[in-house]
Amino acid sequence: MEHENLIYDLSKAFALRIIKLNHFLKQERHEQLMSYQIYKSGTSIGANVSESIHAQSKADFISKLEIALKEARETKYWLELLHESETITETQFESMVNDNNVLIGTLINIIRKTKENNDSF
Repeated sequence: MEHENLIYDLSKAFALRIIKLNHFLKQERHEQLMSYQIYKSGTSIGANVSESIHAQSKADFISKLEIALKEARETKYWLELLHESETITETQFESMVNDNNVLIGTLINIIRKTKENNDSF
C-alpha cells in the first residue's frame, strides 16, 4: 500500500531499517538491551505518525507528532550509544543518524507549520 504522505513513508522506511538493525544487533553483536530500546523507540516514531493521520483534532494531530518527535530524539540517543560503544560502525551510525535527523527535521517543520496555521483542522 502506497501513501502520498512524506512523513509516513519516511518513518515507515526508518522503522524497517530499525527492525533490521535490531536483528543485526541481536544476531551478530549479541546485544540485547540497547537493541530492544532502539527497537521500541525507532518503530514508535512511525506508529505515532500513523496515528496522527487519523487525529480527531488539530491538538491531537500535534500531540501525536510531538510524541513521534520525542521517540526520534530517543532513537538518536540510542544510536549515539551504539556508536560510541563501538557496537555499530561509523558507516552504520552515519547512515542511520542521517535518516533519523531527516525525520526529526521533518517532524519539527510539520509541527511548527501546524501550530502557525490558524485555520480549522
